Amino acid sequence: VKSVVKGGLMVNVGVEAFLPGSQIDIIPPKDLTEYVGNIYEFKIVKINDERKNVVLSRREVIEAARTEQRQAFLKDVNVGDAVEGTVKNITDFGAFVDLQGMDGLLHITDMSWGRVNHPSEMLAIAQKITVQILEVDKEKERVSLGLKQLTPNPWEDIEQRFPVGDNVKGKITKLVPYGAFVEVAEGVEGLIHVSELSWTKRITRPSDVLELGQEVEAVVLGINIEEQKISLGVRQLEPNPWENVEARFPIGHQIKGEVRNLTPYGAFIELEDGNYAIQPNNRLKIYDPSMGVDPNKTLINRLVTDKIYSVENSAKWITDEHEKGMYDYDLKNLEEDNDK
Repeated sequence: VKSVVKGGLMVNVGVEAFLPGSQIDIIPPKDLTEYVGNIYEFKIVKINDERKNVVLSRREVIEAARTEQRQAFLKDVNVGDAVEGTVKNITDFGAFVDLQGMDGLLHITDMSWGRVNHPSEMLAIAQKITVQILEVDKEKERVSLGLKQLTPNPWEDIEQRFPVGDNVKGKITKLVPYGAFVEVAEGVEGLIHVSELSWTKRITRPSDVLELGQEVEAVVLGINIEEQKISLGVRQLEPNPWENVEARFPIGHQIKGEVRNLTPYGAFIELEDGNYAIQPNNRLKIYDPSMGVDPNKTLINRLVTDKIYSVENSAKWITDEHEKGMYDYDLKNLEEDNDK
């Protein structure tokens, strides 16, 4: 190779010949100067006698050699074999590995038993790696590869390591609207569903009470080995306040709490221990909207005292009898409260 010219390289093959940039290699080179002064094998793809120029291709020589290598590789390779290769390309869904002229796909899910957000977290282009053959399609010349399969599967003895009912500690690796994923061991994650965060608090987003990287303790609720899933719970670390709710809140017992929300079907009152009581609308004295007074502005966060009418353990709510009257104010008192 003599020099770099516009669009490629000039090569001396007895006469000057042109090597287009697209025909230098199977991967477009970034720096053409690295080829200057080196000797390669080329294929003549075009000769123009009138213009006295010759066009070469090194790419076709490489592809022909790779075709032979690929056929030899597919002939001898078997599922389960461990082979060496070079990372050729990285995508969002995995990496392509050059295996003696054969490109194999290493999917992101087969890189590690643990969570991998992007293949670039584990691999780099031109990196030498050892992978296992997972699938071979000789007709379509496709090979599926695995990296995690070369290490022990942490899920094989998962039930012995994490029995249901045991407490475990781990680090939060991902927060989603429906819960939090916790790494309890290398390559093993469990899910704390948002409904398993608290017995009494209404948590709509796990990110309101948890952070990425936070160390947490939880209880193993269930294991699905086939789907490789572990269900975890945080609220199970504390006694269930609803187990003896009838004894703690007998019918007719007076309770205190703050109004937290007003809905079309009733008012929610937060009690001292975090439980909620509901005051149905059929037991409320609602003002006529035409009077122009919005009781919501006055009653939210107001401390009220009521009597228990019923306890629904299965639904986990307490109904107030409302003897003192949450809305039992006259219009004058409401207007005075608003002024205050």
